[in-house]
Amino acid sequence: MDSLLNSSRPAVFCPGCSHDKVLHSLDWALISMGYGGKDVVIVTDIGCSGLFDTFFNTHAFHGLHGRALTYATGIKMVRPDLKVIVTMGDGGLGIGGAHVLSTCRRNIGLTLLVLNNFNYGMTGGQASSTTPRDAQVGSGFLNKLEKPMDICQVASAAGAGMVSRASTYDKNLVENLKEAIAFDGFSLMDIWGICPGRYTRSNKLTPKNIEASLAELPDPNHFKAQNARTEYGKAYRQEAGKLDVPADPVRIKATCTPPQTGRQEAVVLGSAGQRIITAGELLCLAGASAGCHATQKNDYPITVMRGHSVSEIILSDTEIEYTGIENPSVVIALAPEGVSRRKKVIKNLFPESLVIKAAGVELPPSQATVIEVDFKARKIKSQDYALAALAVLARQDKMLTMDMLMAALKLRFKKAVFEMAMGVVEKVAD
Repeated sequence: MDSLLNSSRPAVFCPGCSHDKVLHSLDWALISMGYGGKDVVIVTDIGCSGLFDTFFNTHAFHGLHGRALTYATGIKMVRPDLKVIVTMGDGGLGIGGAHVLSTCRRNIGLTLLVLNNFNYGMTGGQASSTTPRDAQVGSGFLNKLEKPMDICQVASAAGAGMVSRASTYDKNLVENLKEAIAFDGFSLMDIWGICPGRYTRSNKLTPKNIEASLAELPDPNHFKAQNARTEYGKAYRQEAGKLDVPADPVRIKATCTPPQTGRQEAVVLGSAGQRIITAGELLCLAGASAGCHATQKNDYPITVMRGHSVSEIILSDTEIEYTGIENPSVVIALAPEGVSRRKKVIKNLFPESLVIKAAGVELPPSQATVIEVDFKARKIKSQDYALAALAVLARQDKMLTMDMLMAALKLRFKKAVFEMAMGVVEKVAD
C-alpha cells in the first residue's frame, strides 16, 4: 500500500497550513512502519486538527473538544492490538488539560500529536494555552496576562513515558513520528507549525523562527528514563490476572406471576433514613422474580441523614427503552420531604392510580385512590415504613404480589435480616 490517505476525501487546509505537512508525514510514517488501515485508529476532537480522522482510511473516532484522549484510552484498553494515534490542537490541549495529565500518569500506549499553531485557528484566531504573550490575536489582550504552556515540561512532570518537540518543517519529522508511534507507552509530540489563515496575518512566524525558538527550550528527553515503566494496558492486565475471577451475576428465575401485564410504574417518596432506595431495589427484584424487566432511578441530596429520598421504579414485560415517569401506577408517600419533590406528579394522577401514604403526610389533591396507613400505631419504625408499604401494596395485588415480595426479600437479605423483614411484613398483613 502506497498511502493510507482517503482518496475520496482529499485533505483541504488553508494554503500554507502546517497541518497538511504533518498529515502527509504521518501517512509516510505509518506506511513505512508496515501499518495498514485496520491496524490504526485516528482519534480527534474539534478544530483543524480534528479533520485528520476523515482524511485517513483507518479506524476513526471524532469526539468533543479536548476529550479525545478519553475515547482513545477506552479504545486502547479494549483493543491493545491497535495503534491508537490522537491528533489535537493547542486549543484542545488547553480545554482537555486534565485528560492530558491523566493520560501522562497512566502511561497508556497512545501517541498524542499536538498540532501547535499558537491560536484557535478555526474559530477566529483567539488565544490558546500556548499563545506567546507578545502575540496579536483575535481575543484582545488576554494572552498578555498568561504564561504560555510548555506542554513538554508539563507532560514530562506528569509522568509521560516519552515527550518530544519538533518543527513541522524539520526534515526528520517522519523519523520522529515513527519513534513516537513505536514507543511502548504514552508518547507526546509537540509539533510547532504555521497558521497562515489566522496567526501569521498579525504575527511574524516562519520555519526559521520556529527552529530558533525550539532550540532555546530545554530538552525534555531526560524525563524518559525517569518516567520509564510498563505501559498501562499491559500493567493493568498483569495485575488483573492475579485476581480471582469474579462470580457470574446472579440469575433470577421467574418463579412468580405478576398481577398485571404491560408497563407498571411506581414512585416511592420519603426522607433520608427511611430506606427508600432499598425499597425500590426490592420492588425491582420482585419484578425480576416475575420475569419482568426492571429499572430504578433515585433522587436524593448530598446531605447525610437529612433531606428527601425518592426512588422511581418501572416493571415491564417488554424491554424498557424510556425510564421517565409522568403518571405512575403507584405512589408511596412516606414523608413530606419526598412529597414536596413530586407534587406535580401527584396532582396529575389518574383515577386508576393507587397512593399508599403514611398517616400525617399531607398530599395535594388528586383523582387517585388513597390508602392511609398508621405505621406508628402498628409499632413500625420510620426506617421500616417503606418495606411495610410494599407489603400493603402486595395485599392490593397492584404491581406486586406477596409471592413476589417474598422472593425479593429472599434474594436481597440473609437469614437474620430476612427474619426481621418478615416481622415488619407480618405487622401489616391484615
